[in-house]
Amino acid sequence: MAHFLYLTHPQVKVDAAVPVPQWGLSAVGRARAQAFAALPGLGSYRRLIASTEEKAKETAGILAAALDLGVEVHDGLEENDRSATGYLPEAEFQTMANAFFASPEASVRGWERAVDAQARVVAAVRAVLEVRQDRDLPVIFVGHGGVGTLLLCHLAGYPISRVHDQPPVGGGCWFRAGPGSPPERWRPMEEAP
Repeated sequence: MAHFLYLTHPQVKVDAAVPVPQWGLSAVGRARAQAFAALPGLGSYRRLIASTEEKAKETAGILAAALDLGVEVHDGLEENDRSATGYLPEAEFQTMANAFFASPEASVRGWERAVDAQARVVAAVRAVLEVRQDRDLPVIFVGHGGVGTLLLCHLAGYPISRVHDQPPVGGGCWFRAGPGSPPERWRPMEEAP
């Protein structure tokens, strides 16, 4: 299995009238993604896989242009399903996110259970990494903070907990993992891989 980098999309343009999976990047998010794409250290990555959500596809597109790669969109990498509540103001969202991680086997207000979201994202990453002809190609996954944290917890053998969540910098964080090595800590986009 190849080593990979898991990257979360940076800041988004919040619009309560638009379904969350359709949100795109804000100007700040685009600028951060462009600066990250220009950093040294990404040239060895040969595949770029994005979640089906717009903000992840947009981030991956910025990387693809800089790295001269195509973007593969893959089901299963989406953020935890929060459609039961839809958009929530920031304070309420943070309360819900805390409850999501604190009770991983429960559906909090109709949200997808953390254990189910974790199983989904782990299966999606494995499916990409186990493609026979590409097994040794380093991969960048572009996804989301919640499921990224669930993936990190799984790979590191940690119980599901928000204590392992990305730092509060507005998204745009990454970790690296690979065969025989646990994932590294979350790092902000401003830190070169």
